[in-house]
Amino acid sequence: MRLPHAPRSRRTTQSPTRTKRSHKRSRTGEVGEPPAPARRRLIDYPRHGRRGLRRWTPSWKLVSGVALLSAVSLGGLLAVVYAQVEIPGAHDSARRQASVYYWADGSRMVSVGDVNRQDVTLAQVPASVQRAVIAAENADFYSDSGVSFTGIGRAALSIIEGEETQGGSTITQQYVKNTYLTQDQTVSRKVKELVLALKISNRKTKAEILEGYLNTSWFGRDSYGVQAAAYAYYGVPAKDLDAGQAALLATLLKGADSYDPSLSPANHRRAVDRWSWVLDRQVETGVLSAAERATYKDFPEPRKPVKPTSQAGQTGYLVDIANKYLKSRGGITDKDLAGGGYRVHTTFEKDTVDALAKAVEKVRKDGLDPEKRPADRHVEVGAASVRPEDGAVVAVYGGADAITHFSNNADTSGVPAGSAFKPFVYAAALEYGSGPEPSGKDTAPPGPLAPDTPVAVPAFMGSPLARAMLGTGHAPFVNAGKKVGLRNVRRMAVSAGLREESMAKLEPTFSIGTSTPSAVRLAGAYTTFVNHGSRTEPYSVASVERDGVPVDGFTRPEPLRAMRTEVAAEVSASLLNTGQNALAALAKEELVEREDRGDPGDPAAGEDQGVRAPRPAGAPVWAGGTNAGDYMRSAWFIGSTEKLSTAITMFRTKPDTPQLLGMQGVGGPDTERGNVFPVRIWGTYLRTVDPGSLEPSAGLLPPRDGATSGGARNTPDDPDAPDTSDAPDDPDDPQQAQGPGTDQEADTAQEPGTAQELGTTS
Repeated sequence: MRLPHAPRSRRTTQSPTRTKRSHKRSRTGEVGEPPAPARRRLIDYPRHGRRGLRRWTPSWKLVSGVALLSAVSLGGLLAVVYAQVEIPGAHDSARRQASVYYWADGSRMVSVGDVNRQDVTLAQVPASVQRAVIAAENADFYSDSGVSFTGIGRAALSIIEGEETQGGSTITQQYVKNTYLTQDQTVSRKVKELVLALKISNRKTKAEILEGYLNTSWFGRDSYGVQAAAYAYYGVPAKDLDAGQAALLATLLKGADSYDPSLSPANHRRAVDRWSWVLDRQVETGVLSAAERATYKDFPEPRKPVKPTSQAGQTGYLVDIANKYLKSRGGITDKDLAGGGYRVHTTFEKDTVDALAKAVEKVRKDGLDPEKRPADRHVEVGAASVRPEDGAVVAVYGGADAITHFSNNADTSGVPAGSAFKPFVYAAALEYGSGPEPSGKDTAPPGPLAPDTPVAVPAFMGSPLARAMLGTGHAPFVNAGKKVGLRNVRRMAVSAGLREESMAKLEPTFSIGTSTPSAVRLAGAYTTFVNHGSRTEPYSVASVERDGVPVDGFTRPEPLRAMRTEVAAEVSASLLNTGQNALAALAKEELVEREDRGDPGDPAAGEDQGVRAPRPAGAPVWAGGTNAGDYMRSAWFIGSTEKLSTAITMFRTKPDTPQLLGMQGVGGPDTERGNVFPVRIWGTYLRTVDPGSLEPSAGLLPPRDGATSGGARNTPDDPDAPDTSDAPDDPDDPQQAQGPGTDQEADTAQEPGTAQELGTTS
């Protein structure tokens, strides 16, 4: 009989480790339960139980959780902002403030900024314009929500890669900014723009948004809206624009100050490239066929800009120079200026501007006869006066009338300087080549010579360059440029204040003045010699306010050292003698005029008849300019006193002709290719603004017979005359200034004899 098995008891197998743990004693010495596991952290970072790099690598759960939390928080924030931000009333164009420009004495010069805007319905805007604008600014306009974060990302990526791009903002966002917000670049304004764009997209149709955008956008030339722009650029209503013209208007939305093709050659190049891209973009987006695109090969040149009548005479040129300075120093754009509200206090002196204009008109009237002499036709004059003390531009002459002659001759680069450039070659030879050794520490303070400081003629005046400064020869300067290096010559000219963009190719003729600086820049550069080698950047705006708040960035420029004091003194000696020659020539001409009138020279009656009464010896005059040996198709004279440095140029240019016309025969056969006229303008001008400077000073080399303008005329009997055998045989050869040479050293180039504006930001 088998006995039943007793039930087996369950036996638990424990590892030695667990057994040991279960028998650990508590702090009191008793055997207790195993310790409770550690509490899990809400955010496991750094990661528990990991070592090395894995400890600091967040888990996918943590990453996704943070991303989700951020998205929810941002969404909540946007929801709150969306609920709180209300759509404000649209801007009232009638309340837009004008910008006011003031003379140096604080009196009002002109008010600029009446809004030029004509609203049209979308039905009055041709499909070609709508397609071009959408393709250029927001290809996904009809499908987006009004805000495109991917568009912002694409714009940033394209900028990094250097490619063309649509704007980062959608058309809806731009419409909101134009209509409801300011142009301030702030984070709060951008957030408000995004929220309002979403609200506007929910309340307005796409057609309404596009219509509003086209009516409020800035196209340049004081034009708000496509209708005003169509008239400003092509003289037709918007409904008559073709696809080529529409592409240019769409191009201008990227920034009229950079893409208006009439403003500068660089603008023209940018405009053509962007115009072509806009047309190609329409083909890419399928709104323009390749066949129709092929019909638009020629760039549709817009008409010339027209200034408002309030800017007649010299006023428009003054505003032009002031605006260039505003944009270069303060980062202010044309669109900002069009928004109005600025109070611009300029450095221009009304009486000085009037005196300069009257001097030009008088000399033109007395010396030119376009009806009888064909060579007197198409003659232009540009002039500018800079105060040596601080670099303030106090007067300019930009042309006969800013309304009828748009180009600003005072600020135009394209007129070769000729021998007026030679002082900088001389200075470079002294500064970087062989010349007088420095006498010691350069301690001369910036500023003009004191009135009682005697003007000494340095011993180095016997050098070939010093003597050549008084003549018409070019060979010494060509040789000096070759010896010292053309890069150093250019370096000296730029250090003195000429803009590098106006420098010509670095070839042998560079040293005889193939570069094309403006009158403003040459007037400023000559103050370097008046100020013992220091120069101050020319400035035309003393201060700016907007809505009563001062605008930063318009403090007076500080003087800079351009050359050693000894170098400036050496060059000054030659310029001072040239100035005496010019004064002597003016006195001789005045005597002849007085004799022709039968004037006995009664000092009491002299003032009424335009004859100066005798005066004691005047202040020094530093002078330079072109002469009979120059064939640059331009005439220059720069006369600098302690009070005023004035540069005057005369040249001939014909509309639609890129090259300057020759100066041979201008004013008759005895005017040395027109070189007598700039110095006559200067003399007539100074009789009004600084008459004390028109008396030759003692202690300098005597003037030579036949001296007329910037240099003395050498006669065949003069044994000391510099070699002029390098002068060209053909006085009207337009390429003489180029000559043989190489441009291997050149990194900037400007074709002499081509009038064009560079915007010298004076």
